[in-house]
Amino acid sequence: MSSNINSVFYAESYHPIQAGSIDGTDILPHDNAIYRALLCSNAALYDPTGDPKIIGDPYCTVFVGRLSHLTTEPTLHKAMSKYGRVKNLRLVRHIVTGASRRFAFVEFETEREMRRAYQDAHHAIIDDAEIIVDYNRQQLMPGWIPRRLGGGLGGRKESGQLRFGGRERPFRAPLQPIPYEDLKKLGITPPPEGRYMSRFQVPSPPQKPRKLVEKEEYSYKRSSVDREELSQRSSSMERDEHRRTVGRKQGSRKRSYVEEESQYGKSSEDRPECSPNTTSIETDHNYKRSTLDREEHYHSRSNAEGGEISRKRSSRYKEERPSKRHGHYSRSNH
Repeated sequence: MSSNINSVFYAESYHPIQAGSIDGTDILPHDNAIYRALLCSNAALYDPTGDPKIIGDPYCTVFVGRLSHLTTEPTLHKAMSKYGRVKNLRLVRHIVTGASRRFAFVEFETEREMRRAYQDAHHAIIDDAEIIVDYNRQQLMPGWIPRRLGGGLGGRKESGQLRFGGRERPFRAPLQPIPYEDLKKLGITPPPEGRYMSRFQVPSPPQKPRKLVEKEEYSYKRSSVDREELSQRSSSMERDEHRRTVGRKQGSRKRSYVEEESQYGKSSEDRPECSPNTTSIETDHNYKRSTLDREEHYHSRSNAEGGEISRKRSSRYKEERPSKRHGHYSRSNH
């Protein structure tokens, strides 16, 4: 114990009697609040997860205490946004008056941002008040009992109900070791010890269990895979819809083409066929080409009819010309 004489230590789990001791060596409660907290702890009357207002990931949430009465949600959100992206914020208010209880819970997007706020926001100034920042002991510290039930880590010196073991008020190094043998003889559960640290060291908040981390990574990968499959499925559906739309347009063009053929009296064998892959440019080109074919056919037909008429006229003229000459010669001989 001599090596830790100038150190402090922080509790790993919450014990009401130990929290009421300046050095963590008391074995009996010394005020009614601690006695009430001990009864609630032994009877398991308090459920730290039973509050319906508690939401979010506790490993990404910090406790902010000693706020000013003037501090509001937008002011606190702006101040805590310096350390990361704030996901949720709950400023605890009085259930009747609605006044601020001067503490809040702030959830960040990631655990890294939470640790940054835990490291840098402690003793920051908001609305002329020096705040304290701690991790979410209500959900992460085993055996936790809140202040309203006699537990907690706060209290005032005037009331004599001081609580130790937290970041702001750690246990002092005990001058004598905890009497484990005496406690065992008396049948009293010994208070848990914590981790000894220097006064200048900052205790790190509890880390997320590896199983939870692996589960989150698996769920994140699964969600990313699901997102990729969903995007591929939606893109394939869009392509199918586009193909159906193009097919409907080409079908309508083909029907108009057939109607046009029936209108001009031209058989479908003489005109180019429209394949399903024919584009609008090819369709227009085929339409122009069929129009030119119709014009050429009309001109050739008219030319053929004109030529036949001229041939008939010339043959009739040749037949009439010898007869006229014969009549002229006969008249001259008479």
